[in-house]
Amino acid sequence: MGWWQVNADTLAGSRFVVSPLAEAVAGLISLHRGVAEHAGQRAWLDAHLPAYRTRLAGDPLTALTVRAAVRHRWLADFLTPTPTGDGEPTFAEELGHIRATPPEAARADLTVALRGPLPDPLRRCDPAKHAADILEWVWTRTVLPSWPRRRRIVEADVVARTAQLSQGGWAAVVDAMRPGMRWLGESRLQINPYDYPPREISGARLLFVPVTPHTGWVSWDAPRRYAVVYPCSGTLAEADRASVPESLGRLLGPGRAAVLVLLDSPKSTTQLVALTGQGLGSVGRHLKVLLDAGLVRRRRAGRSVLYYRTAAGEVLVTARETGE
Repeated sequence: MGWWQVNADTLAGSRFVVSPLAEAVAGLISLHRGVAEHAGQRAWLDAHLPAYRTRLAGDPLTALTVRAAVRHRWLADFLTPTPTGDGEPTFAEELGHIRATPPEAARADLTVALRGPLPDPLRRCDPAKHAADILEWVWTRTVLPSWPRRRRIVEADVVARTAQLSQGGWAAVVDAMRPGMRWLGESRLQINPYDYPPREISGARLLFVPVTPHTGWVSWDAPRRYAVVYPCSGTLAEADRASVPESLGRLLGPGRAAVLVLLDSPKSTTQLVALTGQGLGSVGRHLKVLLDAGLVRRRRAGRSVLYYRTAAGEVLVTARETGE
Protein backbone atom coordinates (compact mmCIF):
# COMPACT_ATOMS: atom_id res chain seq x y z
CA MET A 1 0.00 0.00 0.00
CA GLY A 2 1.07 3.62 -0.49
CA TRP A 3 1.22 5.63 2.72
CA TRP A 4 2.60 8.87 4.12
CA GLN A 5 4.25 9.28 7.51
CA VAL A 6 2.95 12.44 9.13
CA ASN A 7 3.30 14.07 12.52
CA ALA A 8 1.05 16.12 14.79
CA ASP A 9 2.29 19.44 13.40
CA THR A 10 1.51 18.36 9.83
CA LEU A 11 -2.04 17.37 10.76
CA ALA A 12 -2.58 20.49 12.82
CA GLY A 13 -1.45 22.68 9.93
CA SER A 14 -3.43 20.87 7.24
CA ARG A 15 -6.31 22.62 5.52
CA PHE A 16 -9.01 22.27 2.89
CA VAL A 17 -8.56 24.37 -0.25
CA VAL A 18 -10.66 25.17 -3.30
CA SER A 19 -8.91 24.74 -6.65
CA PRO A 20 -10.58 25.66 -9.95
CA LEU A 21 -7.76 23.87 -11.79
CA ALA A 22 -8.34 20.65 -9.85
CA GLU A 23 -12.01 20.83 -10.83
CA ALA A 24 -11.01 21.20 -14.49
CA VAL A 25 -8.49 18.34 -14.30
CA ALA A 26 -11.15 16.13 -12.69
CA GLY A 27 -13.48 17.08 -15.54
CA LEU A 28 -10.84 16.18 -18.11
CA ILE A 29 -10.33 12.79 -16.44
CA SER A 30 -14.09 12.15 -16.50
CA LEU A 31 -14.32 13.08 -20.18
CA HIS A 32 -11.29 10.96 -21.05
CA ARG A 33 -12.62 7.87 -19.27
CA GLY A 34 -16.25 8.47 -20.20
CA VAL A 35 -17.52 6.65 -17.11
CA ALA A 36 -20.29 8.06 -14.89
CA GLU A 37 -20.61 7.21 -11.20
CA HIS A 38 -24.09 8.70 -10.78
CA ALA A 39 -26.96 10.12 -12.83
CA GLY A 40 -25.76 13.71 -12.52
CA GLN A 41 -22.33 12.85 -13.90
CA ARG A 42 -23.96 10.85 -16.70
CA ALA A 43 -26.02 13.88 -17.71
CA TRP A 44 -22.91 16.07 -17.70
CA LEU A 45 -21.02 13.56 -19.87
CA ASP A 46 -23.91 13.27 -22.29
CA ALA A 47 -23.94 17.05 -22.64
CA HIS A 48 -20.19 17.53 -23.23
CA LEU A 49 -18.60 14.27 -24.40
CA PRO A 50 -19.51 14.68 -28.10
CA ALA A 51 -17.90 18.15 -28.29
CA TYR A 52 -14.85 16.92 -26.36
CA ARG A 53 -14.31 14.03 -28.76
CA THR A 54 -14.75 16.34 -31.73
CA ARG A 55 -12.18 18.71 -30.22
CA LEU A 56 -9.60 15.91 -29.85
CA ALA A 57 -10.35 14.44 -33.27
CA GLY A 58 -9.28 17.75 -34.77
CA ASP A 59 -6.11 17.96 -32.65
CA PRO A 60 -4.24 14.61 -32.72
CA LEU A 61 -1.26 15.88 -30.67
CA THR A 62 -3.53 16.99 -27.82
CA ALA A 63 -5.38 13.67 -28.00
CA LEU A 64 -2.07 11.81 -27.77
CA THR A 65 -0.96 13.99 -24.86
CA VAL A 66 -4.15 13.27 -22.90
CA ARG A 67 -3.92 9.53 -23.53
CA ALA A 68 -0.33 9.54 -22.27
CA ALA A 69 -0.97 11.82 -19.26
CA VAL A 70 -4.17 10.23 -17.92
CA ARG A 71 -3.39 6.62 -17.05
CA HIS A 72 -5.34 4.11 -14.98
CA ARG A 73 -3.09 4.30 -11.91
CA TRP A 74 -0.93 7.32 -12.62
CA LEU A 75 -1.33 10.91 -13.80
CA ALA A 76 1.56 12.82 -15.32
CA ASP A 77 2.91 15.10 -12.60
CA PHE A 78 2.86 18.29 -14.67
CA LEU A 79 -0.90 17.84 -15.19
CA THR A 80 -1.60 18.03 -11.44
CA PRO A 81 0.46 20.83 -9.86
CA THR A 82 0.11 20.99 -6.08
CA PRO A 83 -1.85 24.01 -4.80
CA THR A 84 0.07 26.44 -2.65
CA GLY A 85 -2.67 26.67 -0.05
CA ASP A 86 -2.18 30.45 0.11
CA GLY A 87 -5.39 32.26 -0.71
CA GLU A 88 -7.43 31.15 -3.69
CA PRO A 89 -5.75 31.67 -7.07
CA THR A 90 -7.78 32.03 -10.24
CA PHE A 91 -7.99 29.30 -12.82
CA ALA A 92 -5.68 31.29 -15.11
CA GLU A 93 -3.07 31.63 -12.37
CA GLU A 94 -3.15 27.91 -11.63
CA LEU A 95 -3.08 27.00 -15.32
CA GLY A 96 0.01 29.17 -15.67
CA HIS A 97 1.97 26.58 -13.66
CA ILE A 98 1.21 23.96 -16.31
CA ARG A 99 2.04 26.28 -19.22
CA ALA A 100 5.35 27.13 -17.55
CA THR A 101 6.44 23.47 -17.47
CA PRO A 102 9.56 23.03 -19.65
CA PRO A 103 8.91 20.64 -22.55
CA GLU A 104 11.67 18.27 -21.40
CA ALA A 105 10.15 18.07 -17.91
CA ALA A 106 6.70 17.33 -19.31
CA ARG A 107 8.12 14.64 -21.59
CA ALA A 108 9.91 13.07 -18.60
CA ASP A 109 6.62 12.96 -16.68
CA LEU A 110 4.87 11.31 -19.61
CA THR A 111 7.65 8.71 -19.85
CA VAL A 112 6.98 7.77 -16.22
CA ALA A 113 3.22 7.69 -16.79
CA LEU A 114 3.59 5.47 -19.86
CA ARG A 115 6.29 3.34 -18.22
CA GLY A 116 8.15 3.32 -21.50
CA PRO A 117 9.38 5.38 -24.44
CA LEU A 118 7.29 8.22 -25.79
CA PRO A 119 5.72 8.04 -29.24
CA ASP A 120 7.69 10.10 -31.76
CA PRO A 121 5.10 12.94 -31.99
CA LEU A 122 5.32 13.54 -28.22
CA ARG A 123 9.11 13.70 -28.36
CA ARG A 124 8.87 16.57 -30.84
CA CYS A 125 6.08 18.66 -29.31
CA ASP A 126 5.44 20.65 -26.12
CA PRO A 127 3.08 18.38 -24.12
CA ALA A 128 2.45 20.96 -21.40
CA LYS A 129 1.11 23.44 -23.95
CA HIS A 130 -1.30 20.89 -25.38
CA ALA A 131 -2.42 19.85 -21.88
CA ALA A 132 -2.97 23.48 -20.87
CA ASP A 133 -4.96 24.17 -24.03
CA ILE A 134 -7.36 21.26 -23.49
CA LEU A 135 -7.74 22.11 -19.80
CA GLU A 136 -8.64 25.67 -20.74
CA TRP A 137 -11.22 24.28 -23.16
CA VAL A 138 -12.66 21.96 -20.48
CA TRP A 139 -12.83 24.80 -17.97
CA THR A 140 -14.43 27.31 -20.32
CA ARG A 141 -16.90 24.98 -22.03
CA THR A 142 -17.87 22.47 -19.33
CA VAL A 143 -16.98 23.77 -15.86
CA LEU A 144 -17.15 27.57 -15.75
CA PRO A 145 -20.88 27.83 -16.61
CA SER A 146 -21.71 25.81 -13.47
CA TRP A 147 -18.75 26.86 -11.30
CA PRO A 148 -20.78 28.91 -8.76
CA ARG A 149 -23.00 25.88 -8.13
CA ARG A 150 -20.04 23.47 -8.08
CA ARG A 151 -18.25 25.74 -5.65
CA ARG A 152 -21.21 25.57 -3.27
CA ILE A 153 -20.98 21.77 -3.40
CA VAL A 154 -17.26 21.94 -2.60
CA GLU A 155 -17.84 24.34 0.28
CA ALA A 156 -20.61 22.14 1.69
CA ASP A 157 -18.28 19.15 1.58
CA VAL A 158 -15.64 21.10 3.51
CA VAL A 159 -18.27 21.95 6.12
CA ALA A 160 -19.17 18.27 6.46
CA ARG A 161 -15.54 17.11 6.70
CA THR A 162 -14.74 19.79 9.29
CA ALA A 163 -17.66 18.58 11.39
CA GLN A 164 -16.38 15.00 11.08
CA LEU A 165 -12.97 16.15 12.22
CA SER A 166 -14.33 17.78 15.36
CA GLN A 167 -16.40 14.71 16.21
CA GLY A 168 -14.20 11.76 15.28
CA GLY A 169 -10.70 13.04 14.53
CA TRP A 170 -8.67 12.47 11.39
CA ALA A 171 -9.55 8.78 11.19
CA ALA A 172 -13.23 9.68 10.67
CA VAL A 173 -12.34 12.21 7.97
CA VAL A 174 -9.86 10.32 5.81
CA ASP A 175 -11.49 6.89 6.03
CA ALA A 176 -14.49 8.22 4.09
CA MET A 177 -12.58 10.54 1.79
CA ARG A 178 -11.69 8.36 -1.21
CA PRO A 179 -11.39 4.64 -2.04
CA GLY A 180 -8.21 3.06 -0.69
CA MET A 181 -7.53 5.91 1.73
CA ARG A 182 -7.60 5.41 5.49
CA TRP A 183 -5.90 6.28 8.74
CA LEU A 184 -3.58 3.44 9.75
CA GLY A 185 -2.61 4.77 13.16
CA GLU A 186 0.90 5.49 14.37
CA SER A 187 0.93 8.70 12.29
CA ARG A 188 0.48 6.80 9.03
CA LEU A 189 -1.92 7.96 6.32
CA GLN A 190 -2.68 5.39 3.62
CA ILE A 191 -3.37 7.27 0.38
CA ASN A 192 -4.04 4.32 -1.95
CA PRO A 193 -3.97 0.49 -1.98
CA TYR A 194 -0.98 0.26 -4.36
CA ASP A 195 2.46 -1.02 -3.46
CA TYR A 196 4.35 2.28 -3.49
CA PRO A 197 7.18 3.18 -1.09
CA PRO A 198 6.12 5.18 1.99
CA ARG A 199 6.90 8.90 2.09
CA GLU A 200 8.02 10.90 5.11
CA ILE A 201 6.11 14.19 4.98
CA SER A 202 6.38 15.33 8.59
CA GLY A 203 6.76 19.08 8.65
CA ALA A 204 5.26 19.56 5.18
CA ARG A 205 1.99 21.33 4.46
CA LEU A 206 -0.85 18.86 3.89
CA LEU A 207 -3.77 20.05 1.74
CA PHE A 208 -7.13 18.43 1.01
CA VAL A 209 -8.83 19.49 -2.23
CA PRO A 210 -12.45 18.46 -2.94
CA VAL A 211 -13.78 18.21 -6.51
CA THR A 212 -17.30 17.40 -7.72
CA PRO A 213 -16.48 14.69 -10.34
CA HIS A 214 -16.04 11.22 -8.89
CA THR A 215 -12.26 11.00 -9.19
CA GLY A 216 -9.15 11.93 -7.23
CA TRP A 217 -5.36 11.82 -7.00
CA VAL A 218 -2.42 12.89 -4.87
CA SER A 219 0.34 15.34 -5.75
CA TRP A 220 3.32 16.92 -4.07
CA ASP A 221 5.90 19.64 -4.30
CA ALA A 222 8.39 17.86 -2.04
CA PRO A 223 9.36 18.54 0.61
CA ARG A 224 7.11 21.55 1.15
CA ARG A 225 3.55 20.60 0.16
CA TYR A 226 1.46 17.47 -0.34
CA ALA A 227 -2.13 17.39 -1.56
CA VAL A 228 -4.96 14.87 -1.63
CA VAL A 229 -7.62 15.59 -4.24
CA TYR A 230 -10.82 13.70 -3.45
CA PRO A 231 -14.45 13.55 -4.70
CA CYS A 232 -17.19 15.29 -2.76
CA SER A 233 -19.52 12.86 -1.02
CA GLY A 234 -22.12 11.28 -3.27
CA THR A 235 -25.13 12.97 -1.69
CA LEU A 236 -23.55 16.38 -2.12
CA ALA A 237 -22.50 15.71 -5.69
CA GLU A 238 -26.05 14.68 -6.48
CA ALA A 239 -27.35 17.81 -4.76
CA ASP A 240 -25.64 19.76 -7.53
CA ARG A 241 -28.24 18.32 -9.88
CA ALA A 242 -31.21 18.92 -7.59
CA SER A 243 -33.73 21.16 -9.35
CA VAL A 244 -36.83 22.84 -7.98
CA PRO A 245 -39.86 22.21 -10.20
CA GLU A 246 -41.91 25.26 -10.99
CA SER A 247 -45.05 23.85 -9.36
CA LEU A 248 -43.31 23.16 -6.04
CA GLY A 249 -41.69 26.59 -6.18
CA ARG A 250 -45.09 28.21 -6.64
CA LEU A 251 -46.50 26.27 -3.69
CA LEU A 252 -43.72 26.88 -1.16
CA GLY A 253 -41.72 29.68 -2.70
CA PRO A 254 -38.52 28.89 -4.66
CA GLY A 255 -36.13 29.34 -1.73
CA ARG A 256 -38.10 27.15 0.67
CA ALA A 257 -38.73 24.54 -2.02
CA ALA A 258 -34.99 24.39 -2.74
CA VAL A 259 -34.29 23.62 0.92
CA LEU A 260 -36.91 20.86 1.00
CA VAL A 261 -35.62 19.24 -2.20
CA LEU A 262 -32.05 19.17 -0.81
CA LEU A 263 -33.13 17.37 2.37
CA ASP A 264 -33.34 13.95 0.71
CA SER A 265 -30.42 13.19 3.02
CA PRO A 266 -29.70 14.85 6.41
CA LYS A 267 -27.90 18.18 6.15
CA SER A 268 -26.87 20.92 8.53
CA THR A 269 -27.91 24.54 8.26
CA THR A 270 -24.37 25.46 7.21
CA GLN A 271 -24.43 22.89 4.42
CA LEU A 272 -27.78 24.19 3.20
CA VAL A 273 -26.42 27.74 3.15
CA ALA A 274 -23.48 26.58 1.04
CA LEU A 275 -25.61 24.50 -1.31
CA THR A 276 -28.39 27.02 -1.91
CA GLY A 277 -26.37 30.22 -1.86
CA GLN A 278 -29.03 31.72 0.43
CA GLY A 279 -28.17 33.60 3.62
CA LEU A 280 -28.15 31.94 7.03
CA GLY A 281 -31.20 33.92 8.14
CA SER A 282 -33.21 32.92 5.06
CA VAL A 283 -32.36 29.23 5.42
CA GLY A 284 -33.23 29.37 9.12
CA ARG A 285 -36.64 30.91 8.39
CA HIS A 286 -37.36 28.32 5.69
CA LEU A 287 -36.46 25.49 8.05
CA LYS A 288 -38.72 26.86 10.79
CA VAL A 289 -41.70 26.99 8.42
CA LEU A 290 -40.96 23.47 7.15
CA LEU A 291 -40.59 22.19 10.72
CA ASP A 292 -43.88 23.80 11.80
CA ALA A 293 -45.60 22.25 8.78
CA GLY A 294 -44.26 18.79 9.64
CA LEU A 295 -42.37 18.52 6.35
CA VAL A 296 -38.94 18.19 7.97
CA ARG A 297 -37.51 17.07 11.29
CA ARG A 298 -34.18 17.56 12.98
CA ARG A 299 -31.81 15.47 15.06
CA ARG A 300 -28.52 16.11 16.76
CA ALA A 301 -25.34 14.40 15.51
CA GLY A 302 -22.45 15.28 17.78
CA ARG A 303 -22.21 19.06 17.76
CA SER A 304 -24.31 19.44 14.62
CA VAL A 305 -28.07 19.62 14.08
CA LEU A 306 -29.15 17.79 10.93
CA TYR A 307 -32.44 18.35 9.09
CA TYR A 308 -34.21 15.75 6.96
CA ARG A 309 -37.52 15.28 5.19
CA THR A 310 -40.44 13.57 6.91
CA ALA A 311 -42.79 11.17 5.15
CA ALA A 312 -45.10 14.11 4.49
CA GLY A 313 -42.24 16.10 2.99
CA GLU A 314 -41.26 13.12 0.87
CA VAL A 315 -44.82 12.80 -0.44
CA LEU A 316 -44.88 16.48 -1.33
CA VAL A 317 -41.58 16.31 -3.22
CA THR A 318 -42.33 13.05 -5.02
CA ALA A 319 -45.91 14.04 -5.81
CA ARG A 320 -44.72 16.84 -8.06
CA GLU A 321 -42.73 14.26 -10.05
CA THR A 322 -45.84 12.18 -10.83
CA GLY A 323 -48.32 15.02 -10.97
CA GLU A 324 -46.67 17.17 -13.63
